Amino acid sequence: MASLRPCLNASTLRGTPVLDQIRAAARAGFRALELWYDDTDAHRRRGGSLEEIRHALEDAGLEVPTLIYLGGWFEAQETAWPAVRDACARRLEEAAALGAAHVIAGPPVGHADVRTGALRYRELLELGDRIGVAPAFEFLGFMEQFRTVTSALEVIALAGHPRAATVVDPFHLVRGGGSMDDVARLTARQIAIAHFNDLPAGHPVATLQDADRVWPGDGCLDLRRYRERLREVGYEGWLSLELFREDLWRRDPFEVARIARERLEPWLD
Repeated sequence: MASLRPCLNASTLRGTPVLDQIRAAARAGFRALELWYDDTDAHRRRGGSLEEIRHALEDAGLEVPTLIYLGGWFEAQETAWPAVRDACARRLEEAAALGAAHVIAGPPVGHADVRTGALRYRELLELGDRIGVAPAFEFLGFMEQFRTVTSALEVIALAGHPRAATVVDPFHLVRGGGSMDDVARLTARQIAIAHFNDLPAGHPVATLQDADRVWPGDGCLDLRRYRERLREVGYEGWLSLELFREDLWRRDPFEVARIARERLEPWLD
């Protein structure tokens, strides 16, 4: 059986400049780093460049599975869509310049027309075909409408594009009312990346937010089942540790990355 590959989501090091995120991830032994546009934008505002980030990634031997994230596209008013589409195209180009395989495209806030959103998703995928990076439609467990694998599969089916994919995440699977078994409804090709985290025991699931995530193994989720379902569908990509904890953001990012790599190691085989 193939092992999964270790990745760190830069949300775990939020507040750390992007070049230090790269150094910390590489020193800890990660092979990939999911980047956020907030951090690459901040680097450019300080006078840096995407080329500088790309060189730092190459020197560190890190791949970039995703850039995070595209928002506001699904629910944009029809008159605003051309400008929104152009803005998304620029983001896709930035991701391609950094060697990213995917850009995560977030769901709408509130309710939106599924068919319209799916057609827009197809447009983004077609843009990605030309640019060289694929948008992945992410469902989020605390959203009203697109909170489950079922809802993501509806968008994927309506988009009707071979590179349409989503993101799986233990937090969002359970927070949206589903289970680890929902992973088995996807094909390996429909999984852009697999995120990894745990949820604290004794908390009402319906109230949990990103900041409540804990280290894998410190919570109550059946992560072994999650790993088994990924294996069953033939997923052999990145397993990306993703936390959103302010207590970690206040610590030395090199130490946090080291702990993250240690916590991820048992789940890779």
